[in-house]
Amino acid sequence: MQRYTAILIDDEEPGRKNLRSLIEKYCPEIDIIAEAGHAAEAKERILEMHPQVLFLDINMPELNGFDLLESLNKKDFAVVFVTAHRDYGIQAVRAGAVDYLLKPIVIKELQQAVNKVVDVLSQKKPEPSNADHKPERITLGHTGGFSVVEMKDIVRLEAESNYTRVHVTGRKNYFVSKPLKVFEDSLKDNVFFRVHRSYIINLNHVKEFLREDGGVIVMLDDARIQLPKARYNDFLEAMRKLSISI
Repeated sequence: MQRYTAILIDDEEPGRKNLRSLIEKYCPEIDIIAEAGHAAEAKERILEMHPQVLFLDINMPELNGFDLLESLNKKDFAVVFVTAHRDYGIQAVRAGAVDYLLKPIVIKELQQAVNKVVDVLSQKKPEPSNADHKPERITLGHTGGFSVVEMKDIVRLEAESNYTRVHVTGRKNYFVSKPLKVFEDSLKDNVFFRVHRSYIINLNHVKEFLREDGGVIVMLDDARIQLPKARYNDFLEAMRKLSISI
């Protein structure tokens, strides 16, 4: 089943939590990758993560949902408005919304909206200029701005609660306010391997594998990562594809 990435935008946290719960339970086609509590935060998330769907509230402080859409130069996503107000239906249509849900959300109406999103996105043709392009660099946001890192230089990524520590060559690391799941979805190159819920490693930076303690991966920076038994065969198969065994 094709899944589509989504961001939930609502200035009320209970509203976001409720919508997330309903989507995760009843709409398996949608993969929620981020939330935002106001338009400025939402714009930052959209530009960073390029979601395929926005579940967007209308009445928010400073900029409302329509203002947010107007502020974006590129709108390559489907929009589902989620609001407690009935008065914006015509404006939502003019803004190109796929659907318009009223709070409190009815499960059947949410599923119908998601079906419309799937219909729209499944008919969308990919942009030919980027169809075969594989990015070689990644931007890592931090409080002072962002840093650009060559993906080949990433040794491993380590989860720390809802944050990720990105270790690169030269013993340097970056602390990024994104969960490891976001990186897993973005780094779909076959050189990156999810060891378990706490680590993604670059297979090109593996130094050795030891069968001690059930299985330990040793990286070029000397980090030792325990390999779960359930991932043992997948790891060996991934390594075989990248190296010649003698």
